[in-house]
Amino acid sequence: MEVLTNDQHPLHGMERSYILPIMDDKPMDYPWTWPVLLQRIISMLHSEFAMTDIGSLNYFLGIFAQRTASGMFFSQSKFVEEILERALSSVLFSILLLRDQIYDPREPHFNALKRILRYVSGIVDYGLQLHVSSTAQLTAYTDADWAGCPVTRSSTSGYCVFLGDNLLSWFAKRQVTLSRFSAEAEYCGIANVVAETAWIRNLLRELHTSLFTSTLVYCDNVSAVYMSANPVQHQRTKHIEIDIHFVRDFVAKGQVRVLHVPSRL
Repeated sequence: MEVLTNDQHPLHGMERSYILPIMDDKPMDYPWTWPVLLQRIISMLHSEFAMTDIGSLNYFLGIFAQRTASGMFFSQSKFVEEILERALSSVLFSILLLRDQIYDPREPHFNALKRILRYVSGIVDYGLQLHVSSTAQLTAYTDADWAGCPVTRSSTSGYCVFLGDNLLSWFAKRQVTLSRFSAEAEYCGIANVVAETAWIRNLLRELHTSLFTSTLVYCDNVSAVYMSANPVQHQRTKHIEIDIHFVRDFVAKGQVRVLHVPSRL
């Protein structure tokens, strides 16, 4: 939704507010909006829809939202406490590992479950802090645990994506195909995070907030970094040719730069 200022002269620019409405009598929140613009938007919505303004968002879908001086802080402390009461866990990847043993549980699996619960109990007050930031740099970090599963020797890859100082997206999952080399596992992770950042860039463009700098993707595998820019196709990498060309297209367009970062700083 775009709302013009009272004085619509081009020199005065345009105020723009983005709203994500939640239907079925759920709350709508309007963070970081100027008060005058906020009231104007609420009045416009009231004129079109039957709705109730219940004020600022505090708790919704198991997530606490707290405004701070630097932005907003989101946490799931109440949700985690409920999980501990039911002796379950929201640590998805670890639970997926234990789920594979649900029909033949052994003592090591029970010990692993207790370890997960101890971990969750120790992070009850942890949350996600979003800062008001003027930086518009999209930065991603990716890593892979090559052949880390002792049973299937599958690799696990994950990534996290930052816009400025704010964490936007994160992901960790076991790869569906076996990797014969560590660089292959790492490169599959690079391809996944490049796809995610491409979606984020498209979303920001639709919101009239286009990024004009390349996305920085950091990986700790030198071979994978080299493969992202080297146009020569080696015999040992032909079986991941689609991922290679996918990433190289973004690199060639200048939208992505794949850089090396040490495993230990």
